[in-house]
Amino acid sequence: MKRIELLDIPMHVATMQETLNQIDQRLNKQQFTQHVVINVAKLVNMRKDDHLRSSVEACDIINIDGMGIVWGARLLGHSISERVAGIDLFHELLELAAHKDYPVYFLGATQDILDQAVGAAKDAHPKLKLAGYHHGYFWNDEASVVEKIHASGAKMLFVAITSPKKENFINTWKDQLGVDFVMGVGGTFDILAGKTRRSPKWMQNCGLEWLFRVLQEPERMWKRYLITNSVFAWLLFKDKFKSVAIKAISYSR
Repeated sequence: MKRIELLDIPMHVATMQETLNQIDQRLNKQQFTQHVVINVAKLVNMRKDDHLRSSVEACDIINIDGMGIVWGARLLGHSISERVAGIDLFHELLELAAHKDYPVYFLGATQDILDQAVGAAKDAHPKLKLAGYHHGYFWNDEASVVEKIHASGAKMLFVAITSPKKENFINTWKDQLGVDFVMGVGGTFDILAGKTRRSPKWMQNCGLEWLFRVLQEPERMWKRYLITNSVFAWLLFKDKFKSVAIKAISYSR
């Protein structure tokens, strides 16, 4: 898969199908895969959080999730055909796991939300083999939870914890998890459980998923998106202006 850098942050250019094929091939070989998605907020935070940055850069597959990243990359001259939304990839991977009898493990959310998410996943994928699940409030005893995951026999692990905790947890414990594939899925369990709703398709296509989240959780989300979106726009402007200036100087010579 082609790897590019946007504002000094690495990511892969791939379609959903290309991503699924790559993961499937690696699973068939029992080749460990650490997966992550990049959106505007994560990119901005990586530039000031070295721990998060190292955890993301350690990943084998770094998919472009947010439309803001797609548009920003195109603005700076990269060819991006589509984004690979984490929640869509999650559902595709559950279907793959059900089809190939890969045991999966869910980690994250509150116990109530997790129970509902597990039920919804089973309803959507009746043949899905669930190796186990655990809530996301275990920070006083991480090693014990890691042992449970390892002992479960899971082949795929989905971690629904907020960033940067999930990326750093995965990167810290990846060698002890005993799985072949691990992916952070953020608030996916909340959507599965019906606690929050995903934005309409038109908002997804217009890059307005962030606005939909702000409307659902204004007190928690407005500041995060206002700051990160503004910083991202400024960084793109500076990089584009620098590129134009360099070209102008080259032509003048």
